[in-house]
Order: sequence, then C-alpha cells, then structure tokens
Amino acid sequence: MTAHQQPAPRRPPLPSGWRRRLARLPIGLYRVGLGALLGKRLLLLHHTGRSSGLDRRVVLEVVAHDPLHSSWILASGFGPRAAWYQNLRAAPRTTIQVGNHHHAVTAHFLSAGEGGEIMARYALDHPRTARRLCSFMGLDFDGSEESYRRAGHQIPFVRLESSVEGRPA
Repeated sequence: MTAHQQPAPRRPPLPSGWRRRLARLPIGLYRVGLGALLGKRLLLLHHTGRSSGLDRRVVLEVVAHDPLHSSWILASGFGPRAAWYQNLRAAPRTTIQVGNHHHAVTAHFLSAGEGGEIMARYALDHPRTARRLCSFMGLDFDGSEESYRRAGHQIPFVRLESSVEGRPA
C-alpha cells in the first residue's frame, strides 16, 4: 500500500432496534408539518425501493447547499450500501422536503475527488461533526485539511439538483 492509499474504511453497522426507531423519529415531524423545526441542515428524502417499488423516506444531513442553483449535497455515512443511496442509484429522480418546502430533484453521484474537496470544506465549517463522521466510519484522519480530503475520497457524496422551470435537472 502506498502512502497515498488508505485501507478500505470500516463500515459501521446499520442501526437496528431502538437506534433505528430513534433515527427515524424526525420523519414524524415532517409528516405532521413540523419539518421547519429541523432547520435547513436536515432534509427529508423520498426514494423508491429498488426491489419493492415502495415509497421510502429518510432524514439526512445537508453537507452543502447552493441556493443559487437549488442543489443540496448529501454524504452516505454508511457508505454505498445504505438503502437510500442504492435506491437513488436505481431511480435518481425523486423529491425532497426542506422545512415545509418540497423540491423535485435529480441525484448526481460525485467522484472521489469531488468528495474529497467537499469533505475538506465541510471540516472547516463543521469540525466536530467532521471528526465524528470520520471516527464513525473508521477513517484514518489527523485533523489536517489533507486528511479530510483523503477521508472524503472514501465517503459517497450525492448532489441533488432541483428542477429548473418545471423540468427535471
């Protein structure tokens, strides 16, 4: 292994039992019209089950938001095996809810290089959360910008782009 390669990250186990129920509580806030209480750092992603075809929902943290281009960037802390990530791969056109506003979006999957840059910027804005994410995923980092950039190469990032004038992005 060269100095620039990192071992494959240890993927954390998917939540189950009471942890899964706790993680899904914010969905209830969106259902009763209280999504605005969660602010703009969280969004409700609707996605279609790739096998079942059923409507699914998950609340995710917004890593970056570009209001000018109506786009949101998400990170899959559970890696590429997260159900929402796999479902978006199968059906990238969907809807999100931010606060009480709904948006039709199309998912675009970012390269490792783009992920590295996003993670480096995210770590500057949210250092504690960035450290926790890297630790949670078992990524090697020392707190430097370059280590966050390397960590970002291991995390799958998705850009959700809103439709323009009624047309999907």
